[in-house]
Amino acid sequence: MSTASAGTIESMDCLVTVGPNSPGQGTTVTITGASAPRFGEAMKKVVQAVAQEMAPSQDLNISVQDNGALDIVLTARTKAAISRFTGGENPWS
Repeated sequence: MSTASAGTIESMDCLVTVGPNSPGQGTTVTITGASAPRFGEAMKKVVQAVAQEMAPSQDLNISVQDNGALDIVLTARTKAAISRFTGGENPWS
């Protein structure tokens, strides 16, 4: 699979897209959207923590298009996108 995504670009949501990163590059996180200048670094930390928990040995490229999502939404969308990308089991089971 080349990429997987979860979420929408509706208000109070985010669209998280996960794809492969170059081998040895680790996880790269890009945040775009209206709240990125103000909350981008905090959002990156949330996404990186989820990626480290779910796929610690994978090189991932994660892109987040934010439209005002709360951290709980960002976490859930990131878990779903990584799970879809890795072909893993339900992250909430």
